[in-house]
Amino acid sequence: MTLNRRLRPNPPSQRSDSDDLGILNEQILFLVFRSMKWDIQVLCSTASVNHKLQAIVKRLLWRELCAHSAPRMIESLESAAPSGRIGGGWHTLAKLMFFCCGCEPTLNFKVSRPTPGHFVKSSRFSKTSGQSFLTKRCRGDLLYVSDPCEHPMGEKEDDLGIYRGVFKGFDKSKTRAYLIGRRVKLEERVRCPYCGAPEWSMTAAGLVPKSAARRLGSHHGALEYFVCVNGHMHGSCWLVPLSSDDNEDDEMDGSDDSDFDDNDGGVRRIGYDDRTATNGSMCSMGEEVVVDGPAK
Repeated sequence: MTLNRRLRPNPPSQRSDSDDLGILNEQILFLVFRSMKWDIQVLCSTASVNHKLQAIVKRLLWRELCAHSAPRMIESLESAAPSGRIGGGWHTLAKLMFFCCGCEPTLNFKVSRPTPGHFVKSSRFSKTSGQSFLTKRCRGDLLYVSDPCEHPMGEKEDDLGIYRGVFKGFDKSKTRAYLIGRRVKLEERVRCPYCGAPEWSMTAAGLVPKSAARRLGSHHGALEYFVCVNGHMHGSCWLVPLSSDDNEDDEMDGSDDSDFDDNDGGVRRIGYDDRTATNGSMCSMGEEVVVDGPAK
């Protein structure tokens, strides 16, 4: 669907005095937010003003924010979405792109204290990294995964890494087919922090390959991640302290889960104050997408 078809200018007969100021004119709103480079915090504030603005932001502006921030990733996701509709809605994808969901203790991943969610300054999503999270039986799926957001947990604990991602065309993915075919149960106490949908634990399903730990800079077994029925993914891991002698690529052990061609430069950790990303930048391989979060 083109932008011109999504825009719905108000008929003159329906305009009130406030409408004439442009606050409910979709074309004007689009131009205003484009000039502001789609500031997500202003978008959130606008959506909270009233139901009419909330409807416009939900139907039109969240999608434009996502497309502005990560055009290649959004083009890929939309190509597999029926009628351009993303699972869970564009507002949930925008939240996934710009919000670290934090971490709560689970059955398979214990933490000494909960870690609250927060907006991120920048994130890098990579489909090459996503391949590390797919077992051999699920290779062929396309999963975009962020670098881990690093959270210090104190001197006596390793740093906590929190990451998130999204599947392309999850409804037709091998991952979903395996989960349903094996009748893997949905988690009773965990819901997707982005869309609120039920989730599967990939740990419980036996779908966590060793390559995921290598990609994150963690130990095998020191991580967990979930995938919801809409194809959103989030997880946590304990990060191995980095040193000049570390070389994760040398740990390839030749198992069925590790025959992965690592070609995007390895793990890159994202601190809370990371501001190094540039909007919409891409590597020469077209594998990575960088999105900028709010500057405040």
